[in-house]
Parts: sequence; C-alpha cells; structure tokens
Amino acid sequence: MDWDRYRHCTLCPRHCGADRLAGRTGFCGETAACRIASIGPHFGEEPCFSGSRGSGTVFFSGCSCGCFFCQNHQISHEHLGDEYTPERLFEALLELVGKGVHNLNFVTPDHFQPHVLEVCRRLRGAGVEIPFLYNCSGYMERERVPVMAEMMDIFLPDFKFADPLLAQRCLGDPRYPELAVAAIAEMISCVGLLKPWDETGERPARRGVLVRHLVLPGEVENSLRVLETLHHRFGPELPLSVMSQYRPTPRCANRGEFARTLHADEYRRVCDRVEELGFYRVFIQPEFGDENFLPDFARDQPFAGNPGS
Repeated sequence: MDWDRYRHCTLCPRHCGADRLAGRTGFCGETAACRIASIGPHFGEEPCFSGSRGSGTVFFSGCSCGCFFCQNHQISHEHLGDEYTPERLFEALLELVGKGVHNLNFVTPDHFQPHVLEVCRRLRGAGVEIPFLYNCSGYMERERVPVMAEMMDIFLPDFKFADPLLAQRCLGDPRYPELAVAAIAEMISCVGLLKPWDETGERPARRGVLVRHLVLPGEVENSLRVLETLHHRFGPELPLSVMSQYRPTPRCANRGEFARTLHADEYRRVCDRVEELGFYRVFIQPEFGDENFLPDFARDQPFAGNPGS
C-alpha cells in the first residue's frame, strides 16, 4: 500500500499537507486510519447500478469536498464510522460480494484512495470480477483519475456547481467547476461513457461514466448552467442522473433558500432544459419528495427503502 500518500496529504485539491500517518487530520477530518460508516447492499442507486441484487456500497467517513448541505452529513461532517484495517475491509468486501451485489460502490473515497486501490487489487487477485465503482463529488484533480482508473470500471461523479461563486459559498473553493469538468473529461478518456445503458436495471452497467447533478433550492440557474456546460463539453450522449432529493440538514439553518426543500416547479424547469438540450440517457426522480433518499447512518440499514431496514 502506498502509505506515503498520507504523509503529506495531497490526495484532494485542498492539498492540506497534513501528516495523516502521524495521526493528524486533513481537511477531510480523517487520519490515515480508514473509517467506514456503512457497508452493504444498497437499492437506492440508479437502476443500472442497483439492479435486482443491490449495489455493494462502502460509505467512507469524512469528506474533502465539505458542502454544508451534504445529505450524508452524519459521516461527512460528524465523522460517524468505525475503523477498518486493510484486512478487515478486504474480508468485509468479500462477504459483500458473496451476497450477490452487482458491483462494489466506493462512496466519497477520495481521501482514502490508497486503501481503496489496495483492497481492489486484493479482490481482483482473489478472483472477484464484478465492476468497481468510484462514486465521488467531482471535486478531484484530473491527475488522480488515471491512478484510480487502474482499478475502477465505473466513475459516478457529481457535477454540483457551474457557478464559481456558488461553489465558494457551498464548499469554499471557486475552482470546483473547472476541476470537475477536467476530472470528468479524464474519466471519460479512461473508461468511456456508461454502457450498457439500461433504464430498467435488467442489465446492470459494467463500465463507463455517468454524471450526477443534485438540483438545489433557489439555484435553478446554476443547474441550467451545469446542463449547458456538460452539453457544450461532452454532447447530448453523456449519461446523466438529475436528482430532486435535496433535503435541508441542520447546517442549512439560517442559509436562506437552502433551509427549505426543493419545489416541484424548480425541478421541472431543470428537467425541461434536459429535454431541450437533447440529452437522451437520463435518469430523473419521478417520486418527487421521497424521503427514503435521506439516510440515517446511526441505523444498521441507513436507507429506509433498503430490504431489512
């Protein structure tokens, strides 16, 4: 394992330089001890990932992005989770694969990339053949993408902000739009666009890129710019997931429009623009207002809609 990556940490665009091996926390709030909040089958991802047997999700504690409205705030900001040694993580993922999940889905893994690469190498060496999925915020330097693409089959990045000022307000870095577009371009260069494309989940995806965007309350213009930026850079064949699942968390109090839920007409405007631009590989969330999308990581089953929860 490349432990030295934790010694003067530059794994994310913050380049905070923390010596996480010495027990110091980086901007992500984590040391070099890998901590995980939840491992298990998840049925709330897009159908091409969840399929009939679930996506094998691994939710890491901490986050280098740090958006104040994060729906996973219990783990990204409050750092709920348990420490996993490399051996414990390997064994837990082998057990998860044994449950028949369609893929292994590493959620917000940027600040634990050395652990992720090592366990993926071990799993491949043990004969695991299902796809590995890199599920990230889009806040990533393009130079890190080929490193992860050595092991990853699928990239599932967000493109949160096309507006640098909004990025500054939400995560403290106006460079987000340019960093995310460059990272997405590199992901597509490495693994192509998502295929096969199957809205029903009957044929779970094996390889490629799908871009997610969460529509924020009061920020429809940002969402329209996101769509226009993606269309200009990658064309209408880019697979998209346009999400309506925003819910205000405690950190959203006293932050204007962020303290409310998304209005149906806001989401409709964004979906109308998707159609106008000609995107044709698109997931939307017709179950508008479904609270099953908001997890509770204090439970054994964080997502209410998952079997057994």
